[in-house]
Amino acid sequence: MFSKIRPLALALLLTPPAVAAEVRPVPPPGVPVPDADRASLNAGVETLTKEIDALRTQLKGKPEMLALVPDVIIFQKAVDWALKYDEFFTPNLIGSAKQQLELGMQRAKELREGKPTWNSATGLVVRGYVSKIDGSVQPYGLIIPEDWTPEEKTPRRLDFWFRGRAEKSTELAFVADRLKSKGEFTPPGAIVLHPYGRYCCANKFAGEMDLFEALENARTHYKIDSNRISVRGFSMGGASAWQFGTHFAGLWAAVAPGAGFGETAEFSKVFADGKTPPPWWEQMLWRWYDSTVYSANLSNTTTVAYSGEIDGQKQAADIMIRFLEKEGITIPHLIGPQTPHKYHADSKPQIEEIVTGAALKGREPEPKKVRFTTYTLIYPQMEWVKVDGLLKEWERADVTAEVDGAKIVVATKNVTALQLDSPFQTGQPGDRIKGVTLDGQALPANWNKAGLQFHREGNTWIAGTLAPKVAIATKHPEVCGPIDHAFMGNFVFIRPTGIPINEKVGAWTKAEMEHAITFWRKVFRGDVKVKDDTAITPEDVANSNLILWGDPSSNTALAKLLPNLPLQWTREKLVFGGQTYAAAEHAPVLIYPNPSNPAHYIVLNSGPTMREEALLNNAQQTAKLPDWAIINLNTPPDAKNPGEVVNAGFFDEHWHAQK
Repeated sequence: MFSKIRPLALALLLTPPAVAAEVRPVPPPGVPVPDADRASLNAGVETLTKEIDALRTQLKGKPEMLALVPDVIIFQKAVDWALKYDEFFTPNLIGSAKQQLELGMQRAKELREGKPTWNSATGLVVRGYVSKIDGSVQPYGLIIPEDWTPEEKTPRRLDFWFRGRAEKSTELAFVADRLKSKGEFTPPGAIVLHPYGRYCCANKFAGEMDLFEALENARTHYKIDSNRISVRGFSMGGASAWQFGTHFAGLWAAVAPGAGFGETAEFSKVFADGKTPPPWWEQMLWRWYDSTVYSANLSNTTTVAYSGEIDGQKQAADIMIRFLEKEGITIPHLIGPQTPHKYHADSKPQIEEIVTGAALKGREPEPKKVRFTTYTLIYPQMEWVKVDGLLKEWERADVTAEVDGAKIVVATKNVTALQLDSPFQTGQPGDRIKGVTLDGQALPANWNKAGLQFHREGNTWIAGTLAPKVAIATKHPEVCGPIDHAFMGNFVFIRPTGIPINEKVGAWTKAEMEHAITFWRKVFRGDVKVKDDTAITPEDVANSNLILWGDPSSNTALAKLLPNLPLQWTREKLVFGGQTYAAAEHAPVLIYPNPSNPAHYIVLNSGPTMREEALLNNAQQTAKLPDWAIINLNTPPDAKNPGEVVNAGFFDEHWHAQK
């Protein structure tokens, strides 16, 4: 497919793009808040903020109570941000804001007294956690069964519910909804977790990590059965259920998407007459979140799809089933007769019967056979099989692994490094597995604490890991690109304090950094951590992806790293990938292992690569730039691009620019 559209994409690159018209803002502007209400709410936020600050000091010697402070902050942030950023979308939210400030004050009082009643509450409960990505507090909702008690020993079933698209569901509206609505499904005896998902990004990027961070936090309060977790959702949430279901199939007892979308191209009619196809690298990056191409992974779980018969989003299940059939997999597809974009009343009990049946059975804790497909080292693992290296990123890689008596038989495609964990929950795997047959090659089973490791040298598999120097210089699951991957882990913006290489580059990098800070706040609902280039600490280098803004003249951190980066950048020229560009009017954006700590990234001059135009449709919320790009600054940034992208591509598996 890429070869057919590449000429069109290159033609597009040769023509400077026009500046796009302003697009509809997401989130939209709010309604006016009467002066008296605004004054009252501002005073309430100020009072609650002081209470939170006091709690942080008072509870320093009580870590269990201190860990609950985010459960108070969710209310303060919800109202504070709605006031600051014009996010009261209906007059009713003014009353919701007052209620949430009261709840925040009540929780603060209970924490100060050491009696947090919501810790033992049933029914609708709203909680929060501090994200490892940006230090922001993110909310999530729970439905706790009425028969639950804090003292119970038996772990509970948990269902995730992913909500539909709601551009007005910022924190204030989300928390308000989670305080009053139980949602579509409340299975008896099950905990239901409603993730916020970082607002309205279809649980992608930081929204994807939100599920795992919310689950980690929920586990500190409730006993959850790892073998009885399911994912389900509708509309945008249906797309999220397909996404999590296919990318992490081995984690779930059941996957139950309703409506939504399963990929970008067909759903968005990208190749319709009159439309200009996106550049080849953007199409390649659809393989990050397209659930269709990961459909083989659903062989590892139970899946049931739902669609309304006359719902346009029935397309999602239809295309997923087409791809599943190619993999030899069939799933039930329940269709609500003559039903638009909603659940049919007769379909809901049928869905529940399948999901609850799978949850009662639980996921197989010791699967003898694992089937795994991936396109990127961002998703390296299924059950006890982990891929540590690919021959070519973004091309299909497959692993099938099966316990056969005293050996494991493995077949691979496009894999260069592999790790096998124990297929068994108990006992020493070495007592049961004595050898491995890998692509027809017999190898010893030399078990260690990390399991079994193998890597390919030429056409031969070798037992053991790559040599450390080779491993550091090779793409691996923690450091593999593309640019957007840096924003799924802890990151900090490094602001330049020096004089830029020229006025145009200085103005562009300053504007792009400010745009990225605002975009992150609007879209991913956090405040970016920003430091001057002169204030970087060893802790920053050890723990964070460093997002370097500016050029070698303005940013001292970039200047120090430049000799170990794959580019030359002087006042006169920018040299990258064997090509030379005029430094007066070009700037690079790229991701690369930090030479000072290759376990983390450095990124040059880029935040998340999607921009305002992508926010209008969740299926378009995909990565827009690969590992690197050269930007012509003569074309101003717009709602789609940071400027004219004159060249872009991926590093190879050894972080070399492909010429």
